Amino acid sequence: MSTRDDVIDIAVDNEHIAGTIVTPATKIPGVLFVHGWGGCQEHYLARAREVAALGCVCLTFDLRGHARTRSQYETVSRENNLRDVLAAYDVLASYRAVDPSAIAVVGSSYGGYLATILSSMREVKWLALRAPALYMDTGWELPKRQLHVDQDLIGYRKSRVRSADNRALRACAEFKGDLLIIESELDNIVPHAVTTSYREAGSNAHSLTYRVIKGADHGLTDESGQRAYTSLLVNWLSEMIVGAREGGMATQSVTALKTEMPEAPPTPA
Repeated sequence: MSTRDDVIDIAVDNEHIAGTIVTPATKIPGVLFVHGWGGCQEHYLARAREVAALGCVCLTFDLRGHARTRSQYETVSRENNLRDVLAAYDVLASYRAVDPSAIAVVGSSYGGYLATILSSMREVKWLALRAPALYMDTGWELPKRQLHVDQDLIGYRKSRVRSADNRALRACAEFKGDLLIIESELDNIVPHAVTTSYREAGSNAHSLTYRVIKGADHGLTDESGQRAYTSLLVNWLSEMIVGAREGGMATQSVTALKTEMPEAPPTPA
């Protein structure tokens, strides 16, 4: 294994002595977590720690309109939040230990929608979407909250949407990496038709894995749903990352895994 030397200065007894830190030259994958609307990075920290144990650098962050910037909740737009995701991605990709060609993006609900669009603007090797939301392209710079008033999102999400007619689905159709889509069986915010639209759009991916969490609602309010999601995500990322390290090829998997083990309480996505 190749190594890298870094000369350092060590302070001791008001003097300085020279040292050299020798580290593996090989960089490691990075994983960006994008929370859903009404959530925060806290919902992903435990999962990020599990994924980091696989040998990755993980980054969680708060979208504007949430946590410390909650005052912007009523005014922040999709454009604002997409810029948040891009900025977070750039920080992760530029981190010294991260291989910028081996970045995974994990998004839930609204975060999954933004993560999909991100994949058309930055290099993403692995894309994991849990209950990805879907919005009309119109009103892009309007406050995100306004969309639930101006758009018939309920009707839109119950229909099959072609990738040519939606920005996120177009990005999904162009994605050539490995794709994971997880659906909640009892999701009344992001219905089955939305997941179907993402799955159909993702047919050009290098591999497509689709799973259904039985008995789970949109917000995974049952603890068993949280455990199931974590297990599915960590296992999939482990398979992808280990496979990449060994030069293996991921295989197409579109079977629905319904588990008895059904982020935040369900909120409008």
